[in-house]
Amino acid sequence: MERDALLKVLVKAAEERGCSLVELQFDDDDNVFEVTIDKADAPVELADCEYVHRAVLAAFDRDVEDYALTVSSLGISGAEADELLKTME
Repeated sequence: MERDALLKVLVKAAEERGCSLVELQFDDDDNVFEVTIDKADAPVELADCEYVHRAVLAAFDRDVEDYALTVSSLGISGAEADELLKTME
């Protein structure tokens, strides 16, 4: 996956939700991405993370691109988000 194309999708999706992209981490193979977003005036909601994640899913064909993506906020880690989702089910 081209990094610049991914970055554009992430920034646009985050801004559409009133968020900003804080960090984008790649693994050594460039196929595992960890994204961190934040909001200046309110807490980042689960819906914000979902929106950014779905924007990437819509922009890149999973049959062509092999990647894993985690979107989280500064206030909660990916593991904490997973645990929260389990308790919501």
